[in-house]
Amino acid sequence: MALPIDATIREAIWNGTIPLSIRLSPTESRTYDQTDPYLVNHPRLSYLPFLLLRLRSFFSTDLIDPENTEFNDGWFSFEDVPLRWHYPLGLLHDLFTGHVAPEVLTRGERDEKGASTIRPWEIQVHFTDWPDEHLVRLDAESRVIHDAFINSVKEADFIRNGTAKGIMSLSKEDSTRLWTAVQEHNLSDFNSVNQKLLSTPGASLRHVPIRIYLPTSTSSSDSEPAAGTLRVVQSLVAPMTSPREIQTMGSALHRMLPSLFPSRGTAIFARPVLHGAVVPLNAPIEELMRCAAYTDGWIHLSIVMIG
Repeated sequence: MALPIDATIREAIWNGTIPLSIRLSPTESRTYDQTDPYLVNHPRLSYLPFLLLRLRSFFSTDLIDPENTEFNDGWFSFEDVPLRWHYPLGLLHDLFTGHVAPEVLTRGERDEKGASTIRPWEIQVHFTDWPDEHLVRLDAESRVIHDAFINSVKEADFIRNGTAKGIMSLSKEDSTRLWTAVQEHNLSDFNSVNQKLLSTPGASLRHVPIRIYLPTSTSSSDSEPAAGTLRVVQSLVAPMTSPREIQTMGSALHRMLPSLFPSRGTAIFARPVLHGAVVPLNAPIEELMRCAAYTDGWIHLSIVMIG
């Protein structure tokens, strides 16, 4: 029996992975830059800190000072920019690489045989010199990342319904099941709890949780923005623009970023990217929320400039 279209899309997104080539920071390695990389396909919807236990074990013999290094000392960087551990992997990849899925690549973005030219994303893991000015420290019990995730879920719930009643009324068993499903990447368990959040009794959808990420922030100064600087745009986006007209990705972007999206139907200066794919501007925003939101309930949208 075929799955409904939204369930099919949700399953495809859930099964999406990003190939990673993770190297130990040369300054922490006994062999400097000769350490073999850790290769893994990690779920787009997951988080990089979930890899730290395995990475600490994998690089244990390469570390200069393994006795004073714990797994929760680990943090990641790309081209010397610390990667925010509370961002899902898929969002980080979209922001820092600008790559889109092979099926939406232009001919010029493929090799001579027509295959995608996307290679594993090469990032570094560090276990010393924590960048306190950029990242909150992790703990061995994973309480910090758990609390960050749950707070994001609560905020999304409040934006959807005007109240956080949905997440606050979950049983302890369901709350635990939700977090465990995210950690273990278990779609069945995740759906069993997430559907309760999307169908809170007595609550109607007021707004769609959406955050838009631009690669650099605007500044009134003449100085260049720091590497890895992001501008995050967030606004209340209703599922309907009028009683008879649904809110689309194009109408939402036109309202939130009119200079980048002067047209509601045609991408002129930039493209919205979600889960590595360009989002059609005529896509209904509520349908995107129900089938393509990240596990915290948010549409995390990356903006990629055209040309």
